[in-house]
Amino acid sequence: MSEDMYRILCLPGDGVGPEIIPEATATLDLVAAKRGFKIDYLNALIGGAAIDAHGVPIRPQDAALADEADAILLGAVGGPKWDHLPRERRPEGGLLGMRRSLGLFANLRPIKVFDALVDTSPLKPDVVRGADLIIVRELTGGLYFGKPSKQWTTGRGRRAVDTLKYSEQEIGRLAELGYQLAAGRRRKVTSVDKANVLASGQLWRAVVSEIAQRHAEIATEHVLVDAAAMKLISRPGDFDVLIMENTFGDILSDEAAVLAGSLGMLPSASLNGRKPKRRGSPAKQFGLYEPIHGSAPDIAGQGSANPCGAILSAAMLLRITCGLPDEAAAVEAAVAAALERGARTRDIASSGESLTTTAFGERVRGELARLL
Repeated sequence: MSEDMYRILCLPGDGVGPEIIPEATATLDLVAAKRGFKIDYLNALIGGAAIDAHGVPIRPQDAALADEADAILLGAVGGPKWDHLPRERRPEGGLLGMRRSLGLFANLRPIKVFDALVDTSPLKPDVVRGADLIIVRELTGGLYFGKPSKQWTTGRGRRAVDTLKYSEQEIGRLAELGYQLAAGRRRKVTSVDKANVLASGQLWRAVVSEIAQRHAEIATEHVLVDAAAMKLISRPGDFDVLIMENTFGDILSDEAAVLAGSLGMLPSASLNGRKPKRRGSPAKQFGLYEPIHGSAPDIAGQGSANPCGAILSAAMLLRITCGLPDEAAAVEAAVAAALERGARTRDIASSGESLTTTAFGERVRGELARLL
């Protein structure tokens, strides 16, 4: 039994975010009660909710709460309501700024196909069965942060530019993390780039090749991004750990969601490789945890959102930040058990009745209580 206390900053955000985050925190509360540690929640607004309340995507005093926390649990940001705003004032600006200020350079997106959902994917069961991979996406460089990035008008019409820029250090730290993860999995790293066209891709391949020499026990392959996109949906079982730059990671991880049957199934963790700043924190590593599905404004307020991504993100929080792998595995097993017993939200219900967000979360916690 542990008397440790973990402090978590909750940022539900927009759309379905306020509906799914309570399912994640309720799951964490159950684990804490069963295992004898404590959780102190901080709460703040981000994204469109913060714009509506305060006029900015996140207030400086709310962003500063991250320094008092061991981890952040985020729902989602954005929606058509705020699409008319200038780029720097849109909901996504709050999240991008937080990633940059906290140095969250690595985004881990595990894609695992649950046996109960093999028939949910639009791909053939024999293709997706047993798929278990993790995409490691570089998160603070590339097109999303490169300068210049702007639109302007000339005498010959409108023009725009975005800048794709990477340094050896940015590539190297992400690659090292990828190899660390592969060492605890199936010992294979796939580095995704566009080295046949882009100078940044050529640097990416060169740096990864140098780092691969220090990890001879791990198999390394280099795959062009277009070939990787095709292989993800034709032979996903060939992959273990994939490392890639920001834009490629954003696109391919969403593509890979088709393997699991729904974007709603997938969690993520964004890491800076450091311990929390909070004095006396028992946490192993700071992280920001969020489902990858986005705000889903078309179903917001209907109580039909899939909370699996948020609950599994909470499991990643337990494993990475709290250093509690057994408890994390219990949460993952509880999700699998609920699915095996037929629990479905609307996005993964091929037939029959679907559960509400809350009802599904309760099913998972029922299984979890039995496992802990």
